[in-house]
Amino acid sequence: MVTMSCSGNLVWDVNKRLIGYSLPNTIRTNYLGRREFVQRLKLEATLNVHDGCVNTISWNDTGEYILSGSDDTFLVITNPYNKKVKKSIRSGHRANIFSAKFMPHTNDQEIVSCSGDGIIFYTHTEKSPEHNRQCQFNCHYGTAYEIMTVPNDPYTFLSCGEDGTVRWFDLRMKTSCTKEDCKDDILINCRRAATSISISPLVPYYLAVGCSDSSVRIYDRRMLGTRATGNYMGRGTTGMCVRFVPAHLSNKSCRVTSLCYSEDGQEVLVSYSSDYIYLFDPKDDQARELKGPSEERREELRQPPVKRLRLRGDWSDTGPRARPESERERDGEQSPNVSLMQRMSDMLSRWFEEASEAQSSRGARPQTRPRGQSPPVCSVSCSGAAEAAGSPPGEPATAPASSSSGPPASSCTSSSTSSSRPSAAEPVLSLHYSSEGTTTSTIKLDFTDEWRSAAARIQELFRRRKERREMEESETQNIRRPSVKMVYKGHRNSRTMIKESCFWGNNFVMSGSDCGHIFIWDRHTAEHLMLLEADNHVVNCLQPHPYDPILASSGIDYDIKIWSPLEQSPSFNRVLADEVITRNELMLEETRNTITVPASFMLRMLASLNHIRSDRLEGDRSEGSGQENEDEQ
Repeated sequence: MVTMSCSGNLVWDVNKRLIGYSLPNTIRTNYLGRREFVQRLKLEATLNVHDGCVNTISWNDTGEYILSGSDDTFLVITNPYNKKVKKSIRSGHRANIFSAKFMPHTNDQEIVSCSGDGIIFYTHTEKSPEHNRQCQFNCHYGTAYEIMTVPNDPYTFLSCGEDGTVRWFDLRMKTSCTKEDCKDDILINCRRAATSISISPLVPYYLAVGCSDSSVRIYDRRMLGTRATGNYMGRGTTGMCVRFVPAHLSNKSCRVTSLCYSEDGQEVLVSYSSDYIYLFDPKDDQARELKGPSEERREELRQPPVKRLRLRGDWSDTGPRARPESERERDGEQSPNVSLMQRMSDMLSRWFEEASEAQSSRGARPQTRPRGQSPPVCSVSCSGAAEAAGSPPGEPATAPASSSSGPPASSCTSSSTSSSRPSAAEPVLSLHYSSEGTTTSTIKLDFTDEWRSAAARIQELFRRRKERREMEESETQNIRRPSVKMVYKGHRNSRTMIKESCFWGNNFVMSGSDCGHIFIWDRHTAEHLMLLEADNHVVNCLQPHPYDPILASSGIDYDIKIWSPLEQSPSFNRVLADEVITRNELMLEETRNTITVPASFMLRMLASLNHIRSDRLEGDRSEGSGQENEDEQ
């Protein structure tokens, strides 16, 4: 009987496969089902092939090469065994590459990839850069999150994006599209950001789509078509046969960061931002009657906590050495990563609180302002949606102008134009948060007629959105609604919009984490089995080898790491794992109360607030002077 007590058995089994004495899947069957296997995993190699965060990795069909894409906009094909780069391609992408796949049955010579600016490139590794730059699809507006190829199909692929669409492209019909506002290849319009997709491996006409409204929808592609094929239905509910939402997320907007079918297509794994990982059976229908939130929960949704601000690019709360604020305060420690950016964030948050308190204490009492001057105006909408081009991979950022799942694009302006009449009241400074969850937040600073008009338009937008949602609910009453089969906790998923979770063999589930670790659970019991320190900040991508017991990972670090069972004995440190899990839970709660803003927003807000403070002091002095004159009279 083959046991794991001798590492030579694995080497011998690999050699037997190489000389044809065993089937390719024998090793996966013999080793991947064993707990001691995952507990012997160890870092085997580090591939330093990029100059930016590595946001996507995938093996080719034979497991000989890894395709990777990065913030450096390069596509790289690497042999992980000898660490040599087979091909490094300067892609035509001008923003962070978020997804890249080999097209099936093309001898690894054809690649499709997408990026933060929504552009998809079809790249042939043996053709010139000039030729490949012509093969681009500019159809998505806003970030394109994921590319999905169809098993055994060398001609078609799918994509999903912030514009809420899932698109289906056929390279036999066209290899590029630069048409403005193109709708030819839309397969599904979800009417909210479509952030992840997955195809059933055994029944590839089943397509799972993860959306920013916490839902996973499974469609039967045989009932769908595009305008290009002449049978586009135009409704997001056509062809939908399953809709999954964890009960506690039914009134929140938590983005799906990863979707994965099991090898037999019988179960789906879904990872949520600011929440956990869930397993469900698409054939289940036990959650058809979803209960709404309790009155206590409704009150919580109506009155969300005051949130902190974080500058984009501040990764001080990530990585193996990160600690929750409560723990640092308890120990009297100052975070080693405190920076000018953090102090600016703290100061701005404090100013918001002071202004809100002052406004509450004064009520609605009008303030006198210098005649002929209008109040400053500054508004911004921050969404956990798309990432602006060139910013860190997947970090929650301001919503793009094309976002269909939130308010219009961010704007931050300071105006001081002349007016023939004094303002009726001083500016109102407040923080407003969407009752739908943590993914959309709005900071507003305004009290003008223009704002009231804009607010009316926004209210109308949300009214129409609510009507569409109610109509969708009525149209999908008869589809299957699975219940949660298993929940996997302990990791932390909040800082990036790419956070892959996946199956490994038949018995394990794994995920990256904001704490820089790889987590591995027992698929059937959700018991935590292994913890691997794999990144200085965040582990985003995990891809098991198609045949061998080898794992590839990547994240914020500029490299790809290869893991294999090299330890002589199981090395799982449960005490350390429990400490990491406890910290992650605390920091997950802290992150739920934090929104990320770009540095430009922070600087403009500081300038605007300083302007307001100066005006307020001047107004107070004017009032004081007026009071003194009245007393003298």
